[in-house]
Amino acid sequence: MELDLSPKLAKKVYGDDGGSYYSWCPNELPMLREGNIGAAKLALEKNGFALPRYSDSSMVAYVLQGAGVAGIILPESEEKVIAIKKGDAIALPFGVITWWYNKEDTELVVLFMGDTSKGHKPGQFTDFFLTGSNGIFTGFTTDFVKRAWDVDDDIAKALIGNQKGKGIVKLDANVKMPEPKPDHRKGMALNCEEAPLDTDIKNAGNVVLLNTQNLPLVGQVGNAMCSPGFSCDSALQATYIVKGSGRLQVVGVDGKWVLETIVKAGNLLIVPRFFVVSKIADPGGLSWFSIITTPNPMFTHLAGSIGAWKAISPEVLQAAFKVPAETEKLFRSKRTNDAIFFPPPN
Repeated sequence: MELDLSPKLAKKVYGDDGGSYYSWCPNELPMLREGNIGAAKLALEKNGFALPRYSDSSMVAYVLQGAGVAGIILPESEEKVIAIKKGDAIALPFGVITWWYNKEDTELVVLFMGDTSKGHKPGQFTDFFLTGSNGIFTGFTTDFVKRAWDVDDDIAKALIGNQKGKGIVKLDANVKMPEPKPDHRKGMALNCEEAPLDTDIKNAGNVVLLNTQNLPLVGQVGNAMCSPGFSCDSALQATYIVKGSGRLQVVGVDGKWVLETIVKAGNLLIVPRFFVVSKIADPGGLSWFSIITTPNPMFTHLAGSIGAWKAISPEVLQAAFKVPAETEKLFRSKRTNDAIFFPPPN
């Protein structure tokens, strides 16, 4: 069966005045199911409020646009209320309850990617809402709500029926929401655009790798994140194009070309384990965010100063390529200063 690796755009699942929720479907992007990876986007308008929820999967949230407030409640822990902005990565382990709010004029857009191997549907997140028309309260009869929360009949009916919104609502401008606390951000979020660079190649590009060292909760999520980056590695990775455009090629088993395409902002694609991927940015540049299915990945690069070719003996390369020594020396002499990213040719 031929693999379909072509990038896809997300489709709207639900939403109203306050914003919308989008998701990638494993029926349209089979590698989601194959790799047990889920992907979705939340877009909130001004005063948009994503109602409290928990998911059947651990995931990573990455703020693509705007600024806002997130509430995060880890199991048996107090609520953390943090300010979020473009470039923030937030690890969301199993059992975490979250809510999201945008009080700014600019739309707040948050990307979610994560592991669905323990979820209800491979390749797709399932959210469970605490409130709203599809919240857990609506599934219980009034007498159960009264007994569980020790409230009277009127309160129980209000808890069950007052919130008619589903998933996302728009709050009145005068509604007061919790203010973020600066000390709550520590260990909960890391801004990829402000973090120290793991790789920075002049006139070419840079990489920020998030792992258990700089964002400890990643270990509970089970995915490492890289933004933006270039990798030729042995891990299955899901990549979302944040901005810009460019050409992408993927080579698989037996050296067969399996994909050549133009990628642009909003595209999601998944590269299987051990397949080799390379990208060439258009003049306007290309940025992406990836999750890799291990908390502390190891990369093998096939070109540049840290490329695997540099470690192979000259005699072995000559025999393997079936070329004379002069050709092998010329090949080895190239890309001695650039690693991972290569500047445009003069």
